[in-house]
Amino acid sequence: MENLDHIQTSQIETQTSEIKLHAQPYDISASGFYFRSLEEYEQKSTNHKNDYGDEVEEYEIQFIDGDDLDCDLFKALSVHQGNFNHYFTACEDWDDDQKIKVIIAVGEAGYSFDPESDDPDDFDIDLYELDTLRDLAEQFIDEGFFGEIPENIRFYLDYDAIARDLGMDYTEIRLNGTNYIYRMA
Repeated sequence: MENLDHIQTSQIETQTSEIKLHAQPYDISASGFYFRSLEEYEQKSTNHKNDYGDEVEEYEIQFIDGDDLDCDLFKALSVHQGNFNHYFTACEDWDDDQKIKVIIAVGEAGYSFDPESDDPDDFDIDLYELDTLRDLAEQFIDEGFFGEIPENIRFYLDYDAIARDLGMDYTEIRLNGTNYIYRMA
């Protein structure tokens, strides 16, 4: 019996980690529906009628459930009835790094992106998984970005001032519980 309970629990966890969207009709005399795939949407929308028996054609697509990164991607891509199929494809096919690139480039920096013809890896982003710009300043010093600095002089560097200067080119963002510092090239 314990093994069965474990299987049922893991199935529930798997199911809730999937993306769940809601199709909210613009027609106020119709009720919306939830769906997890393009096929499920097509099945439910095909014969969807309002309270007067008229066919419902237009929906606002809303993000209901899924992980934080997929939610941020949904917002960045401005998902709607005409493009949510590309969103499902992106969530299935892209790795987290590709999702993060699109979220930053499109959602934060305002770049355009066509999922049919563009590739997330085409965005030129300097991306660092660090907590603060000061951490970036320290990393740049350690890696010799500002040239070779003798160890005994490093104690006199103003890392906060360097971080402020880096803030002119770099921006901080928090995605999926992780802090990133980035610069669009």
